Amino acid sequence: MVFNLQREIKKKTLTYGIAAVFIALLLTTVVYNIGIPPYIRPLFSGLQTFSSYEELENFLQTNMEQARGFTAQSVMPFFTDARVNALTEGAKNAPAHSTTNVQVAGVDEADNVKTDGEYMYAVSGSNIYILKAYPPNEAKVLSKITLDSAYDIDIYLNGNKLAVLGKRSVARLLLMPYMAYDVSTGQTIINVYDISNKTNPVQTRTISYNGTLTGSRMINNYVYVVVNEPATGSNSNETNLEVALPKILVNNAPKEVQPTEVRYIPIPDVFYYFTTVIAVNIMNDAQEPTYEPLLTGATSSMYVSQSNMYLTTPDTRVWLANTANGGTEETLICRAKLDNENVVFEAQGSVTGHVLNQFNMDEYNGFFRIATTNGWGTASVNCLYVLDMNLNIVGTLSNIAQGEQIYSARFMGDRCYLVTFRQVDPFFVIDLSNPAKPKILGYLKIPGFSGYLHPYDENYIIGIGKENSNVKLSLFNVTDVTAPTEAVPSYIVQATWSDTTVLTDHKAFLFSKTMRLLALPVSMNWYEGGVYHYSQGAYVFDISLTQGFVLRGNVTHLEDSAYWWNSSYSVKRILYIDDVLYTVSDKKVKLNSLSFLWLIKEIELY
Repeated sequence: MVFNLQREIKKKTLTYGIAAVFIALLLTTVVYNIGIPPYIRPLFSGLQTFSSYEELENFLQTNMEQARGFTAQSVMPFFTDARVNALTEGAKNAPAHSTTNVQVAGVDEADNVKTDGEYMYAVSGSNIYILKAYPPNEAKVLSKITLDSAYDIDIYLNGNKLAVLGKRSVARLLLMPYMAYDVSTGQTIINVYDISNKTNPVQTRTISYNGTLTGSRMINNYVYVVVNEPATGSNSNETNLEVALPKILVNNAPKEVQPTEVRYIPIPDVFYYFTTVIAVNIMNDAQEPTYEPLLTGATSSMYVSQSNMYLTTPDTRVWLANTANGGTEETLICRAKLDNENVVFEAQGSVTGHVLNQFNMDEYNGFFRIATTNGWGTASVNCLYVLDMNLNIVGTLSNIAQGEQIYSARFMGDRCYLVTFRQVDPFFVIDLSNPAKPKILGYLKIPGFSGYLHPYDENYIIGIGKENSNVKLSLFNVTDVTAPTEAVPSYIVQATWSDTTVLTDHKAFLFSKTMRLLALPVSMNWYEGGVYHYSQGAYVFDISLTQGFVLRGNVTHLEDSAYWWNSSYSVKRILYIDDVLYTVSDKKVKLNSLSFLWLIKEIELY
C-alpha cells in the first residue's frame, strides 16, 4: 500500500459506515420520490412585499394551511449545506502559490485554509491559526484566534483583513403540520479582524444574524452571506402563529427586520424560511451591512456570478404531495442582483427536477443554465434548461440518459459537460451556442462515474470519481466533440475501498497545468493478514497529455499508532508556495519538497 503506516480497522466500523450510507440514501430517495400533480400548482408569479406584520402573519397562516391540504404526509424539509470554499489571490510580491479551487473567476469562496504566499490562515475546530508559511525555514505558528462555541468556521482573506464566518447553536421548538420537535436553528456570526500585525490580530467588528449560514461568496471587498431562519416561532400552534422575524446585531446593536422589507413568492408551502442575503464590506468597518430578506422554503444550492446570485429552493409541496405514479419534482429559482452593498431580488422562475450542487448551474452571455434530475431509479429523467435574466425558460434539452442520475456537471462557455450514472459512466458533451436549442454533440460510456469535473484546458476535462468502490482519475479528450475519448489510461487507487473528499468538496482539489501537478486527499482501507488496515493522506500526481497520471508520491499525517482512525490528522487541504507542498489537517501542517516530497518541516497546531 502506498502509505507507509498500516492500521487495523474493526469490521464493525465498516458495518456502521455501510448502514449509515444506506440510511442516508433511503431518506434521500423518500424525500425526492414524492411529488404533486401539475394541475394543482399555482402559477409562479413575481416577487412581492408585505405592507404590515399582520399581512405577513396572515400569509403564513393561510398558505401553510393550504399546503397541508396538498400533502398526504409531512416530513422534514430537505436542504443541502451549500458551504463552498476558496483561496484568494496573494500579495503581489509573494512567491507563486496556489489558490483554492473556485467555480467562477473573480468570485471567492470561503475556505478553512487561506494563504497569501507568505502567511497561512488555517481553521482547526473553533481556532484559527496564523502561520508564517514561507520561506519554509521560518515557518511557525504566530498567533491563534479562538471563537468559543462556534463551529463550521470558514474564512476570507482580503489584504490585511480576515473575515471569519461561523455558526452557533440556538435551540428552539419548531412546529410543522402534525408534528413538533426541538431543533437547533443556529446563529450566524461574521467577525472581521485587522491582521496587519500577524502576531496580534485585532477584532474590528462583529455581526450576528439569527439563522443558519448556508453559503457565502466574496466579490472585491464585499462578502455576501446567505442565512436561513424558520419563519415561525416556538410559541406557534395550530390556531395561533408567531412570526419569528430575523434579527441582526452589529457590534451588539440589535435591529429587527421589518415585514415591509421582506419579499416573497405568493405560493403555499408547508413550512417557510426567511432567506436573507447580507452584504458586508470587510475593508470598511464604518459601513453598515445591508441585507435583503426573502420569504421562501429552505434554499438548497447557490450559484454566484460576478454580478448575480441564484438561489434554488425545492418546492416542498411537490415533494410532499404523493401521487400514484410518483409525481413531479420542481425547483424554484430566485436571482438577486449584486452591486457592492446593493442586493436586490429581481427575478424568479422554476424548472422541473432537483439540483445536485452549484456546478449544475452557470451564467454565461446573459443566460442562466441549469441541469436537473427528476425522479429516481429507472423512472428518472435528466434535463438541461436555459433561462434568460428574467428566469423565463428559452431552451430545453430533455430526456438525457433516462433512468440515470446526474453525478457531475461543468459548464465551460458554450458547452456543458455532464456525467450521469447507473451502471456505466456516460460523459456527455452538450452544445449551448444556441440558447434556444441546446443539443448533445457526443458521449462516451466507461465503467464507474466521475463525481467532479475540472477543466484541464479547452479540449481536455479531468474527471474524479469512483469505480468498483475505489477512487478513479480520468482525462477526457473533447477535441472531437462528437466522439469524446479517454486521452490517457485512467488511474485507480487500488484498495478494498478508497475515497476522496473532492467528490463532496471541490476546494480539496489542487491542480496546476503549468506545474503538471494534481493532488487530492485520499482515504482507503484494505484487508490483509486477517485484519483491516486504514490510511489517509495526500496523493500527489504528475499529470500530462503524454504520460497521463503518474503518482509522484504521498504525504500522510497518520504517523503514530495513537492517531489511528483519528480524523484530526486527516489531510483536508493541499497547497503549494513556490517549490514547497503544504498539507493541512486539524492537528498539523506539513511542508514537503514539491519535486520529491521530502519532508522539510512539520508544525503542530496546538
